[in-house]
Amino acid sequence: MLTEQDYKDGQILLIDKPLQWTSFQVVNKLRWLIRKQFNIKKLKVGHAGTLDPLASGLLIICTGKFTKRIQEFQGQAKEYTGTIMLGATTPSYDLETEIDQTFSTDHISNESIQKVTTQFTGEIEQYPPIFSALKKDGKRLYEYAREGETVEVSSRKITIDTFEITRIELPEVDFRVVCSKGTYIRSLAHDFGKALDSGAHLTVLRRTKIGSFSVEDATTVQSFENQLQVKIETT
Repeated sequence: MLTEQDYKDGQILLIDKPLQWTSFQVVNKLRWLIRKQFNIKKLKVGHAGTLDPLASGLLIICTGKFTKRIQEFQGQAKEYTGTIMLGATTPSYDLETEIDQTFSTDHISNESIQKVTTQFTGEIEQYPPIFSALKKDGKRLYEYAREGETVEVSSRKITIDTFEITRIELPEVDFRVVCSKGTYIRSLAHDFGKALDSGAHLTVLRRTKIGSFSVEDATTVQSFENQLQVKIETT
């Protein structure tokens, strides 16, 4: 079992973030659990890359001195799996907001779906979703969006190494993506629908890898809490 000094010297905790939790909620929960266990007043805890509340999967949590390594982990390639729903768009590009437009999918074939993926591999220009935490003039983009304000969002260069279609059952398409830091899978889903002369939004998203770290080696928040409780009860 890890000691108080272990957490202060620095630990990398792999957490499988549950749906509906923000990344900061996970950080705050783990910090509170560790501080409670060892009766620590202060402990640095941070995460290496935000996951949206509607996404699940791998979250790297750093404690103590290892919080200095957060940028190192943030810069590593990430792998995601998920589901794109063709034939409809939402303002947030996912399920956070209601469908605002619908489109035909009758013209879409398995072949056209596979072909379009090639447009989104390599270095590409991508526009972040207006419903994102990026800041413009000191204000989050999603704050502008929720107030109904229109703001100009600049594109950014990202790299998609792999865009693999793993299941097609129209209107649903499952995928696996390996991409660089700064990639928005929601934007990829939106642009994918446009490229098919239709519309699309993201309905499922799971982060499976960050660099060499895999969600298969991660633990749930509940399991982490249970392990700490076992230690408390046995000491």
